[in-house]
Amino acid sequence: MNEQRVPGRDALRGARRVVVKIGSALLTNDGRGLDEPAIGGWVDQIAALHQRGIEVVLVSSGAVAEGMVRLGWQARPSAVHELQAAAAVGQNGLTQCYEHHFGRHGLLTAQVLLTHDDLSNRKRYLNARSALRTLVDLRVVPVVNENDTVVTDEIRFGDNDTLGALVANLLEADALVILTDQEGLFDADPRHNPEARQIHEGRADDPSLAAVAGGGGSLGRGGMVTKVQAARLAARSGAYTVIASGRQPAVLERLTRGERLGTLLCPEEAPMAARKRWLAGQLQVRGTLTLDAGAVKVLRDSGSSLLAVGVRSLSGQFRRGDMVLCVDPRGERVAKGLVNYDAEEARRLLGQPSHRIEAILGYMEAPELIHRDNLVVL
Repeated sequence: MNEQRVPGRDALRGARRVVVKIGSALLTNDGRGLDEPAIGGWVDQIAALHQRGIEVVLVSSGAVAEGMVRLGWQARPSAVHELQAAAAVGQNGLTQCYEHHFGRHGLLTAQVLLTHDDLSNRKRYLNARSALRTLVDLRVVPVVNENDTVVTDEIRFGDNDTLGALVANLLEADALVILTDQEGLFDADPRHNPEARQIHEGRADDPSLAAVAGGGGSLGRGGMVTKVQAARLAARSGAYTVIASGRQPAVLERLTRGERLGTLLCPEEAPMAARKRWLAGQLQVRGTLTLDAGAVKVLRDSGSSLLAVGVRSLSGQFRRGDMVLCVDPRGERVAKGLVNYDAEEARRLLGQPSHRIEAILGYMEAPELIHRDNLVVL
């Protein structure tokens, strides 16, 4: 495969929110327990990014591998209950290690255990997004991992590369940085082919990339195939993905300065355009909101959020986070978006100004029925 040169390194220089995923082989020094000096080094780099005003969410593998070491197991077990036990034992050590090293920089951490189902269910998706955004706003470093202790299908088939991409989607991150024990993606396996050439830049949606990606190692579950797939997922919300060696000195600092390290996989569209296209492509709607003429004009002309005061009626039994259709008084399609309130709550808010929401419901999840970032005009 010929290397595809694509502009985009400068985009990393302007990144303000970055998801960093670190794999098991790096964190556990290829299975010999947590590599604390190495972890301390990556924490130092993340702290330096914080000093530059870059928000970082860390997606960390290593719980199962660390648990294996603590339990004295030499080989990764195949039995689900043993993997669950290893994850439970190892997660404690992983969390303590991060808390200690981030504490050296005066930074707080938060353990966030997610499953893929948390990010596919719309209500739980919005709950997870709200929690993570709040942590980031508080300048806390979220340390995200799969909840392997309780979710059997994630242990069997999941991977933290995919989770990293879903978190990038969740937070509309500018970039996903996947740190691995390889220098990047090559056009052949460099371990067996000395002529293999590194692919420095490419398109995340390039179908030929999957053909050159290999399998995973014995400790982790994510080989290059899952990293390429993760890049494609991250691109859905406009994020750039870099696959690079975590053993390169100051790798995060150098990447975010625009240095040509690893493999950069670029999205086809800018973040908001990519998100709007994703929203527009959601075919299943759970309900319909009928808007008054003023709300229709504001949506079409100003690209504003949809407020309850501009909604005349609604139909359907939708839940918070579901996709709903917005129509004008004649029933013609105007927009689609992710609604912030359940149908029964929204019905009580019809025609009401935003400052009345808390008095009516007893709480206010959001001042709008649909935020403009979650709405696309048709």
